Amino acid sequence: MPLIIGLLALFFPRVIILMLYFLTSFFTGVYDSILLPILGFLFMPVTLIAYTYAINTVGPGSTTGIVIIAIAVIIDLGLWKRGSRRK
Repeated sequence: MPLIIGLLALFFPRVIILMLYFLTSFFTGVYDSILLPILGFLFMPVTLIAYTYAINTVGPGSTTGIVIIAIAVIIDLGLWKRGSRRK
């Protein structure tokens, strides 16, 4: 089941964020304010999911978490670049 959610997160990240926010406690205790999750939802949704996953599972500052977040940033920047090419 987590693999299916992970694959869906690449194709529909904003839908997965809403599902995780309303149906689970995935985001609880990760962010101090609501500003960063809102900005992440709007501009870098895959990075928002990856950062929250990294903090919840491996903790802040671990090498595994940094690699997960770096891959998510590359994916998000690739989505931005692909979107600008279409225009």
